[in-house]
Amino acid sequence: MSPLFGGNKSMFDTMQQFFKDDDWRFERLEGKTILKMGFKGENGAWRCFAQIREEQRQFLFYSILDSNCPEGARPNMAEFLTRANYGLITGNFEMDFSDGEVRFKTSLDVKENEDKFGPGLIKRLVYLNVLMTDKYLPGIMGVMYGALSPTEAITKIEG
Repeated sequence: MSPLFGGNKSMFDTMQQFFKDDDWRFERLEGKTILKMGFKGENGAWRCFAQIREEQRQFLFYSILDSNCPEGARPNMAEFLTRANYGLITGNFEMDFSDGEVRFKTSLDVKENEDKFGPGLIKRLVYLNVLMTDKYLPGIMGVMYGALSPTEAITKIEG
């Protein structure tokens, strides 16, 4: 682990300090460089995971929905998520076809620019992530439970 900011902070220490300073309640997954927390937006609540991959010099942040997409709705969900992802510059939606887990991921590779990894960058990636998840959550739930087609859901969200 190389030092950041001229001190001896690892990427994990920097990430953990950001969440402490920003008043997030979290727990560390035992033996891992992963923090687990919850988030409540205007449209619902979900789990979040913040991960540091020290060797690869990467930061990842996930918003993971508590409801998995039923098997029969997964093709429509895949279409909706593809439509939602089109045009996104930072971050993307993902779905695990095997169990229907839906999540939004933002990530950063700082291998060549470790000195840039700090609270401001973490904050931008974390809040972009939770705001996008909250924005698209009504559409995800509408498609997941058959109330909306993928195109109807995208139109409601994006206009």
